[in-house]
Amino acid sequence: MAAARHTAARTLPSLLRTLSKSTIKPANQPLPSLRRAFSLYDQINLIDNVPEDQLRFQGYTDTGFTVNGVKYEGSLLCIGNLLMSWGPKKFSEITADSLSILQVIRPTPEILILGCGRHIEHVNPELRNFIRSIGMKLEAIDSRNAASTYNILNEEGRIVAAALLPSGITS
Repeated sequence: MAAARHTAARTLPSLLRTLSKSTIKPANQPLPSLRRAFSLYDQINLIDNVPEDQLRFQGYTDTGFTVNGVKYEGSLLCIGNLLMSWGPKKFSEITADSLSILQVIRPTPEILILGCGRHIEHVNPELRNFIRSIGMKLEAIDSRNAASTYNILNEEGRIVAAALLPSGITS
């Protein structure tokens, strides 16, 4: 054991000299930036990079909505990437008749997002049963959040419908 220590002590200085001579000197190059390292993530922007044929709510006012850079006044009905002007001017005018087009759309959207205007409204059982009879779920929320929810679900590629009153509408 003592012989091993003596050998190690004798070779240590020469080992240190060898390592100090072969130490890699830092190059005068800057380190790669984190921005470059994460550039793939910088290029992915789910809000702005939307296919031209995909509807995207970009804004709302008390009287309408901005969709794909175009301002629309009044209520809107969106099914997938189809946008239509919609008749109801207030929440009480939303009926099974005003949503009857949903019966013939194929494939049937999995959910109807109902934008109630400025505030969430209670959906009457008759309308709720009508939507359920088509095979759809119903989510009734204020129009601002309804537009955002539509964007997210549509962006995911899900088949979704939205019936939106302008956000200035109150009950």
